[in-house]
Amino acid sequence: MTTIRVDIVSAEAEIFSGEATMVVATGEVGELGITPRHAPLITRLKPGHVDVLQEGGERAQFYVSGGILEVQPQVITVLADTATRAADLDEEAAQKAKKEAEDAIANRTEEMDVSEAQRRLAQAQAQLQALERLRKNLKH
Repeated sequence: MTTIRVDIVSAEAEIFSGEATMVVATGEVGELGITPRHAPLITRLKPGHVDVLQEGGERAQFYVSGGILEVQPQVITVLADTATRAADLDEEAAQKAKKEAEDAIANRTEEMDVSEAQRRLAQAQAQLQALERLRKNLKH
């Protein structure tokens, strides 16, 4: 089976580096599925999941707060502001951040402006969705 190297890096650290048979990510215009020999591509990523399907059927799942995905002939690179293994996400903190952002949007009297609250809400929802995807995959 053909593989391609995948590197997922954030501003803080390299999160993942390894071989994959496919990478699935949330691009600006929708879901992307990238396999070896994919055409070169650069696109922005929305806050959401990045799934790395490895040889042998293993799946590594990550949450990114947004960033850039670059496909070259020999490597797929995800450059994210923040990237976390899905298993390391804190559901309680994501729920709290979601509620705070929803309250800020509803009240509009908070110090946080509405666009910042909407950005935080989108990130919290994406984290919760990544956790839900992880749970579904663990059940299979």
